[in-house]
Amino acid sequence: MSFFGKLKDRLFKSSSKLEEGLDAIIEEGGEVSDPDPAPEASPVDVPAPEPVPTPAPAPAPELPPQPEPQPDPQPVAPEPVELPEPTPPAEPVRAPQPTPQPKPEPEPQPEPASKAEGGPGLLGRLMGRTAVAEPRRALDDDMLEQLEELLIASDMGVDTALRVTANMAEGRFGRKVSATEVKELLAGEVARIMDGVARPMPLYPKKPQVVLVVGVNGSGKTTTIGKLASQFRSAGKSVVIAAGDTFRAAAVEQLQVWGDRAGVPVLTAPEGSDPASLAFDAMTKAEADGADLLMIDTAGRLQNRTDLMEELAKIVRVIRKKDPDAPHNTLLVLDATTGQNALSQVETFQKMADVSGLVMTKLDGTAKGGVLVALADKFGLPIHAIGVGEQIDDLDAFDPEEFAAALTGLAK
Repeated sequence: MSFFGKLKDRLFKSSSKLEEGLDAIIEEGGEVSDPDPAPEASPVDVPAPEPVPTPAPAPAPELPPQPEPQPDPQPVAPEPVELPEPTPPAEPVRAPQPTPQPKPEPEPQPEPASKAEGGPGLLGRLMGRTAVAEPRRALDDDMLEQLEELLIASDMGVDTALRVTANMAEGRFGRKVSATEVKELLAGEVARIMDGVARPMPLYPKKPQVVLVVGVNGSGKTTTIGKLASQFRSAGKSVVIAAGDTFRAAAVEQLQVWGDRAGVPVLTAPEGSDPASLAFDAMTKAEADGADLLMIDTAGRLQNRTDLMEELAKIVRVIRKKDPDAPHNTLLVLDATTGQNALSQVETFQKMADVSGLVMTKLDGTAKGGVLVALADKFGLPIHAIGVGEQIDDLDAFDPEEFAAALTGLAK
């Protein structure tokens, strides 16, 4: 299954929330009668078959004299005296023929209808549309307010939600729209906002290229490092991992498992040792081995813990003693389930560690995937990858169009 398929299948909480909300907004004030435009167009086509039987008016003048002198049909009956040979069959055949002559006028109408049903004509398409017509609602102030509330509830943020809905209404205000059209408009706006931030992690010729991975507790840093190391290894890069979370033995063990799986060495230090010292030693070792990438894990820390954030700043200072340009990449791993709290995390980590890019994990476990849109709109930091599961191939490069389609529940 493609990564987009996984994203669409597993982002069900966010997409279903938006889908249900958008459908409810349209149904609340919508009308199924809005297919009115379709019936208006269809009668334009219906008269088209009517002029075709217009040649029937030619026999029409012959018919009126027949009904006026009703006794005349009696002499007309003797005229077909020539037909008495097939008397029983011919008389019923001739008798219905004059009577249906006035009826063919309504008869041609069902005929073109049947042809339109079976054929690919314009009328058939219009009739097909009316059969599958969606409810529609005018894109007015009330609807825009409901859309804003829905997007804010999806953690898109107030400013971003207002900007998105304003762009959706531009040039369409007052026009009736269906739920599908609204989803397409929303997906287009989301993709436009995120198009500028979808960039893979840059690689430099510098050896080793130091990648510092930071984030709060439980954001998925260790798992993300293992997945990235495996992907870089598969791309032909030599990778070394430093287990900088020296306070949790479980984190070191987990990283060693990922290192074995990816075929990447993991450098460790005794529990409770100084993580800055480990980072310095890891740089020396990676440089001696000629490694392309050194990925340094760090202990999870809350952005409101000043002491822990200062410890992270110390790691950066020590690394720069070895290489003034290091770390070359500082990846902030964000847990999508934290919602708007991710915004304050980015602000704090950016000050302390000069964050260069984001990785969003656990998008499969939240109904508020809109936070990624808010991050892109507010900070403009590159989004290098997103994760939707625990498997090694559940982390992939960020694609704005695929994400927008999955978030709004559209097929791509």
